[in-house]
Amino acid sequence: MGLFKRNPFGHILFLKRWLILILGSLTHRRYRGFNQLKIDGSEIIRELPDTNVLFISNHQTYFADVVAMFHVFNASLKGREDNINNVGYLWDSKLNIYYVAAKETMKAGLLPRILAYAGAITVERTWRAKGEDVKRDVNPNDTENIRIALNDGWVITFPQGTTKPFKPIRKGTAHIIKQHRPIVVPIVIDGFRRSFDKKGLRTKKKGILQSFIIKEPLHIDYDNDTVEEIVEKIEYAIEQHPSFLKVIPLEVLETEEELNKQREWRY
Repeated sequence: MGLFKRNPFGHILFLKRWLILILGSLTHRRYRGFNQLKIDGSEIIRELPDTNVLFISNHQTYFADVVAMFHVFNASLKGREDNINNVGYLWDSKLNIYYVAAKETMKAGLLPRILAYAGAITVERTWRAKGEDVKRDVNPNDTENIRIALNDGWVITFPQGTTKPFKPIRKGTAHIIKQHRPIVVPIVIDGFRRSFDKKGLRTKKKGILQSFIIKEPLHIDYDNDTVEEIVEKIEYAIEQHPSFLKVIPLEVLETEEELNKQREWRY
């Protein structure tokens, strides 16, 4: 790799590699130390192609969710089986991982700006701005940047666009799926809301069991599935359909034994 080789967004890969290594080393104990991250499905990550993969997930904090994904993806690619033991997996990290984030969030301070260099695709939310409800058209540059990122690698998105549970899925994600036909991999996380503050920058409580479930790619008929049908598939896949409201959240499950019992009920 040339010292100043850049990705399609102009980020110097050498700097990005060291940024991921440093931030990953600093945050590792947040998922394996202060708290425990229970992972299911790491073998699915190793079977994916290098580009045009879209990860969809529920959302619990601004940053801790994404940081956990960088850890899990890189650990899985280095052969870790459902664990992030030995942070050495970050020495040669996958550099074409991107994540979709609100532009105003990523500009709110120095640390978010640094985190943005690790792979943020910043978008203007069409329904919310500066804490107020708004209604505006989708910025075509945002969708173009997502296309570029999919062509270059993997993209993480949170289709609800909020950390509040059971909010509606934004149809923009379904439009992206129909238009660009990525492999769509659902992820379901839990315990992060209890472990961290809303931004995911500060550890709020220690000894929490966090859950990170990687599911098989969705079966999508890109030609015939409607936007509404894809939205519904996403709702079920990331367990944010209203029918999941009766499921006990991980926040009240203190032990791995209780978590496993709850999974048996779900599946």
